[in-house]
Amino acid sequence: MSFFICNQCGYGSGSWLGRCPNCGEFNTLKEAPKSIREAEKSSEDTKKLTITPFKKIQSLRKDRLKTGIFEFDRVLGGGIIPGEVVLLTGEPGVGKSTLLLQSLSKINNLYISGEESADQVKDRAERLNVNLSNFLFSEDLQIEGIVEGLAEVNSDIDIVVIDSIQTVYSKNVDGTPGSVSQLKECAIQLITAAKKLKLAMIIVGHITKGGEIAGPKSLEHMVDCVLNFEGEKVSNFRILRSGKNRFGSTDEIGIFEMKQIGLTEVTNPLIFVDNKEEVGKAVTGVLEGKRVLYFEIQTLAVPTILAIPRRVVKGLDYNKVLLLLAVVRKYLNHPLDKFDIYVNVIGGVNIKSTASDLGLIVSLISSLNNRPLPIKSLFVGEVGLLGEVRKVYFEDKILQEAKRLGFKNIYSSANLPHIKMLKNIL
Repeated sequence: MSFFICNQCGYGSGSWLGRCPNCGEFNTLKEAPKSIREAEKSSEDTKKLTITPFKKIQSLRKDRLKTGIFEFDRVLGGGIIPGEVVLLTGEPGVGKSTLLLQSLSKINNLYISGEESADQVKDRAERLNVNLSNFLFSEDLQIEGIVEGLAEVNSDIDIVVIDSIQTVYSKNVDGTPGSVSQLKECAIQLITAAKKLKLAMIIVGHITKGGEIAGPKSLEHMVDCVLNFEGEKVSNFRILRSGKNRFGSTDEIGIFEMKQIGLTEVTNPLIFVDNKEEVGKAVTGVLEGKRVLYFEIQTLAVPTILAIPRRVVKGLDYNKVLLLLAVVRKYLNHPLDKFDIYVNVIGGVNIKSTASDLGLIVSLISSLNNRPLPIKSLFVGEVGLLGEVRKVYFEDKILQEAKRLGFKNIYSSANLPHIKMLKNIL
């Protein structure tokens, strides 16, 4: 009986189809030959289950390799472990290759690139003033050759970089590089080689237009750590987050700033705050991972000439802003229907925490009243539909750090239980 498989997504069908029902691509279903692998399986003897007590199994080595970039090591959990496989993703041009070049300059590594040629990589490294003495480079992209080569140079390197997994291919799988079947096969062989050779590995992956990792979801399940490098193209700041980490916490984030000399670490929690007394500006504190960061929310309210006033939001959830505007209109009696309202978080970052609710409302009222807030004022709290100000996750830590940094006027659920009390402040 014939069987047809799509070489783009792996969909199987008992008959040939001109268009794949799963991925929608045309002329991608090919007849699968009798698999040599199936023949081997049919003749293979049944293997007896082997059982080993955990007390006889050696503990995993946790001698982490330090990259020398503290923000990168922080997100990894203190460094990368031999045999660990890390999937690094991000938007095109966000700085993934730059981050890898800078972080691996002190570690013996093999850099396999299908995105850039050797002279392009060297030109970038020289521009960033990166020492290339510890780098080995290869442009070979056949996975079988890569795995065989890793076994030969294993003693000379500590880590290998695949940039990117979408450019690597297997000679035993039909389909173009980057297709689902190719991604699965290449990932399995790379991960198996990394575990067998105790070789740390960083795999660079593409993301889709929707911001998700390109390829099958099983790719994320197979690796040990998934890192997402994100940042707006109009902003110099970049944030490294961990979506999965078998050898560390997923609560940590790393912050970088893209400069002419490359990526530099950001350790100042007030990097996004400008201490000037201005109308329509409020500072809020947010817990990002285990770090407390302070952001500046700016709101501009201007009389509208439209029948339906405009609402433009950047850096906050649009629907949450509309919800808070309704709360302000009801409990503070502001005629918001007469104003166009523009909201922006300085630095090109996105705040997902509800701790910023109070800061948004205060910045809006400051703009409406045309009255600036006192310098060194901080507003932290979640605002409910009833106008109450609620305590947020790790609020005590945010406020304690704020006092250490010199904030004088701190408002939260402790001293501002309802937004009606803002009339006494603003």
